[in-house]
Amino acid sequence: MTYQDMHAAGRRTRDPSGYGGRPAAPVPPPPARPRRGSAGRRALSALFWAGLVAAVLPWWLDTPAGSLTGTADVLTAAGRVTGLVAGYLLLVQVLMMSRLGVLERGVGGERLSRVHRDLGATLLVAVLAHLSLLVVGYARTLGNPVTAQVGVLLRDFDDMVSAFAAAGILVLVGGTGIRAVRRAMPYELWYHLHLTSYLALLLGFGHQFSNGAQLFPPGPVRTGWIAAYLLVAAALVWGRLVAPVLLNLRHRLRVADVVAESPDTVSIYLTGRRLHQLDPLGGQYLRWRFLARGCWWQSHPFSLSAAANGRWLRLTVKVVGGHTRDLRDLDPGTRVWVEGPSGTFTAAHRTRERALLIAGGSGIGPLRAMLEELPAGAALIYRARTPADVLLQHELDWLAQARQTSVWYVVGSRDDAGPRQVMSPDGLRRLVPDLTRRDVYLCGPQGLVDSSVRALRQAGVPRRQIHLAPFEL
Repeated sequence: MTYQDMHAAGRRTRDPSGYGGRPAAPVPPPPARPRRGSAGRRALSALFWAGLVAAVLPWWLDTPAGSLTGTADVLTAAGRVTGLVAGYLLLVQVLMMSRLGVLERGVGGERLSRVHRDLGATLLVAVLAHLSLLVVGYARTLGNPVTAQVGVLLRDFDDMVSAFAAAGILVLVGGTGIRAVRRAMPYELWYHLHLTSYLALLLGFGHQFSNGAQLFPPGPVRTGWIAAYLLVAAALVWGRLVAPVLLNLRHRLRVADVVAESPDTVSIYLTGRRLHQLDPLGGQYLRWRFLARGCWWQSHPFSLSAAANGRWLRLTVKVVGGHTRDLRDLDPGTRVWVEGPSGTFTAAHRTRERALLIAGGSGIGPLRAMLEELPAGAALIYRARTPADVLLQHELDWLAQARQTSVWYVVGSRDDAGPRQVMSPDGLRRLVPDLTRRDVYLCGPQGLVDSSVRALRQAGVPRRQIHLAPFEL
C-alpha cells in the first residue's frame, strides 16, 4: 500500500488542457463555482405533497359524513382513494422520466432516479390495492363472487380492459425495478421495458374519466385532471424530443480523439460548435449516443472527466461490456447525440467551503472535473487496486499544485492492512483533521461507497454533507 501527499510532492506536472498527447499552453484555474441552495428542491417537494392532497380532496368533499355504513362501502371508498393516489403518482412518475431540464439540473438525475424507484414501489401497491379493493367492494355490494365480478367489470364497464392492461404493465415494470432483477438484465432491455410505463399512462387514461366517481362528472375536478395530463405530456415532448433536438442542432458534437488511459480505460474527446454555451458542471453527467456502427442504438450516462472549457469536452470510460468496448474504436469525426446535463453532484451544491473527495477506480472522472471548480484547499483520496489502475495521475498532480489540493493515492487490495487503516474513521481523521467540517463527495464501486459512508458517519460527518454519485443510475 502506498499513499502520497501530492500537494507536498507536486511532481510530474502537466497541463491537462491538451488532448491526444498534444501539450497546450497553461490555463489558469477557473474560480470556484458559487453555491446553489436547496430552496428549489424544497419547493418541488412542497408542490408534490400539495398535489397529492389536491388529488384526494375531491373524494373527501364528495363523501358525506356517515355515508360509509358497511364493509362494502368502506372497501369501495378505499378503492377510489387508492385509485386517485395511483393516478397522481403515475403522472409524477412520468414527469420525473420526462428529462425536463429544470428537474434534471435542479433536483438531479441521480436523486430523481432514487425517488422514481421509491415512488414506483408505492405506485405499484396503490394500483394493486385500487384494483383489489374495488373488485371486492363491488362484489360484496352486488352479491357476486370475486371472479365473476372481474368478468362483469371487463365486459360491462367502458375502458376497463385497457385499465387492466395498464395495471399489468405497471406490475411488469415494478418487477424489473427490483435491484437484483435489474442487475441480471441487459441495460437496454431493462430500459426499453421501463419505457412501457408511458403506455400505462395512455391505457389508464380512459377509465378514470368514464368510470371514476370524482372524474366522470364535468366540472373543475375533471378539467384539472385533464390539464395535468396535458402538462405532463407537454413536458415529456419537450424534455424527450424538442430540447434534445435543439441542443444537438446547436452544438453538433463529434469525436475528436480517443486516448487510451490504461488497457481497459479510454478518454473520449469531443468538439463542436458554440461549446461555451454548453456549460455542464464538473460532476454532472450527460447521456451519450455515438452514431457509429454497433453504438448508435444505445444511450448511456457518462460524467465529464474534465471541466468544460468552451473548446472541447471529455469523458473517461472504463470497458465493462460490449458497448464500452466498442467505444475504444470510435473514429474521429463520429457524430454524437447528447442529452443533458444532469445531476447535483457538483461543487455548486456543496454545503461547506472545503471538500474531501473519495474516488475508486474510474470513479475519479467526475471528481477530477469537480476539482477544477472547488475552492482551493480540497483533498482527494484515490483508491486503486494496483498502480496501473490509477487514472489521470498526471492531471491530478497538476491540479495538486494549481488548486492547492492534497492528493493521496491509496493502492492495494481491500483486504490489505494499509488501505483498511487509511479508510477507517481514525485513518480518515488523521489524513483530514477537519473532516467533519467538509463536504465529502464519493464516486466509485458500490462496495467502496458503502464502506466509506459507514466510516464517515462513524467519524462524525453529518449525512447532509455526504454526496454520492453511484456508478449506476
